[in-house]
Amino acid sequence: MRIRRRNFLQLLGGTTGAIFANALSSNAQAKNPKIVIGYPAVTPALPLYLALEKGYFTKMGLDVEAIAFANPQEVVEGIIKGKIQAAGNGVSSGNLAIGEDKSPGFFKIICSNSSNTKFVLEQFVVAKNSEIKQISELNGKKVCSGLGPQNIALAKAILAKNGYPNAQIVPLSFDKHIAAIESGEVDSAYTLEPIGTVGRSEGKTRTLEAGVVSKYILGDPLAPWFGGSAAISTKFLAEYPAIAQKFITAYRMGVMEVRRNPILSRKYLQRYTKINPALTSRVPLPDYRMFDEFSADDVKYFQYFFDFLTSEKVLSRKVDVLPLLLSK
Repeated sequence: MRIRRRNFLQLLGGTTGAIFANALSSNAQAKNPKIVIGYPAVTPALPLYLALEKGYFTKMGLDVEAIAFANPQEVVEGIIKGKIQAAGNGVSSGNLAIGEDKSPGFFKIICSNSSNTKFVLEQFVVAKNSEIKQISELNGKKVCSGLGPQNIALAKAILAKNGYPNAQIVPLSFDKHIAAIESGEVDSAYTLEPIGTVGRSEGKTRTLEAGVVSKYILGDPLAPWFGGSAAISTKFLAEYPAIAQKFITAYRMGVMEVRRNPILSRKYLQRYTKINPALTSRVPLPDYRMFDEFSADDVKYFQYFFDFLTSEKVLSRKVDVLPLLLSK
């Protein structure tokens, strides 16, 4: 099991392309093929971190390599190009929808992470001493979001619902949000955990409002927003069904461990998100659904989110959620 971090990997050429080409060649020749897992270094990817650190993949006899990406769209492109076999939780569901929109049939969702006002993930933050007290006061201010069309579309739509139409969003990787606010580059950030907790704990930022997608986009503060998902390549599923099932089993073990021991599980955030060890106990965790745990309401709200992306022209057509979930 290997772990690598690469920001803005150029998957289609150069040295990185050669690395992935070699990995693909090894996959084709090996009886036990390597599984390259792309993930963002954010809190929702915790089940993956646990599966790596507690040796669940190794116990299943799997050869895995985990690579951190700053831009989740690159993970999706990697799956479509056959250079990545799986995505960890935290990869934007919207980016997966974009992948399905443009190149149908390349992946299945095996697990999604949901958030709302109870399971906090996304939020608008400002400088600790800012005079801004609520989202509606951001009209005319500079606001940043995470990279990728999902984050930008959500930030713009939520601001519009709070009286700030046509906001120009500054896309920045999440690890730059606190510094951008501190320097005055932006007045606010639409960000994800652990950034909110880090900023508050360091006395640099405070949260204006959390659970904003459920409230403003889905219309219910407690509605599950499935903003991130873990997925597996359909090509890999077809070529190596037994190995794929072992991967899914190991991933499920990571999810179950988060549920059983949420406090102890948080310590594994340190290595992957670079969060201060003293803060791990304070970081809120999202909720998780394996593909065979989705209720009818879960699918309904997931579809609401995809339909929102279509309405915002992030997607060129309607993308149905249910066929993207791995079959039970």
